[in-house]
Amino acid sequence: MSVNREAVEFRGGAGSIAADRWLPAAGAADQGVMLMLHGGGQTRHSWNRAAADLSAEGWTVYTLDARGHGDSDWSADGDYRLSELVADLRGVIDQLDTRPVLFGASLGGMTGLVAEGENPGTVRALVLVDITPKVEPEGVQRIGDFMRGNPDGFASLEEVADAVAAYQPHRTRPKNVEGLRRNVRERDGRLYWHWDPALTKPRAGSITPADNYPRMVDAAQAVEVPTLLVHGGRSDIVSADGVEELLALIPHAQAVNVSQAGHMVAGDDNAIFVQQVGGFLATLTQPSVPLAE
Repeated sequence: MSVNREAVEFRGGAGSIAADRWLPAAGAADQGVMLMLHGGGQTRHSWNRAAADLSAEGWTVYTLDARGHGDSDWSADGDYRLSELVADLRGVIDQLDTRPVLFGASLGGMTGLVAEGENPGTVRALVLVDITPKVEPEGVQRIGDFMRGNPDGFASLEEVADAVAAYQPHRTRPKNVEGLRRNVRERDGRLYWHWDPALTKPRAGSITPADNYPRMVDAAQAVEVPTLLVHGGRSDIVSADGVEELLALIPHAQAVNVSQAGHMVAGDDNAIFVQQVGGFLATLTQPSVPLAE
């Protein structure tokens, strides 16, 4: 499959927001624009396989690095509150000048849900990936522990691979660890995770789902655009109770379970993930709608 990908840049409240634009395959019917937001501690590259597959179907796909992640600028004052991420998202959409289908995994899903619920019509449709207002505290704690771990960095990519394998024991440890290089940055001969350490400081606690539960509930109740929840059958973040509550808050929403996936649904089982969202995307028969003046 031929992939046409190019690096682009958006303006954000903390500075530059790095992104990739995946152009539709030659000859594919134009399906519109899609914007994909990663989870906390990830980068835009977590969407690479899904973006390649969806662009082949005719979508123009943008994958973003959130502020403080990947190649995007860090906040000078360590401000990573959900409100700031929502403002960044709305700013990017203004620069796109069209309402995209918004994919949001975990923290990215929180951002998309709040942005749409508090500003109806921001997006064309919403795909939430393993995130609901109600989450399981043990799973959230595990993510936090991982992000706070190894503050002194790593001596090699092999050590990085060991840390990832310990966090995701259900995945096969890669034989070639070179692909992990895009998840770290080098400083003084050591490798550090590709996010601002300030994300794990107490001030950043306001990006956790528990801290934003009432806000997410209120936002969900205001969502009117087509909505899909894709959750992992092995997730320790989203439970059956969380799914049930979300469907009560957004009665028109659909939910699908990727049974063999954990919290990182697209990364765990990309083929099934793309297959499941394909049916939902096929129902979006209206063309991408320009933003109102």
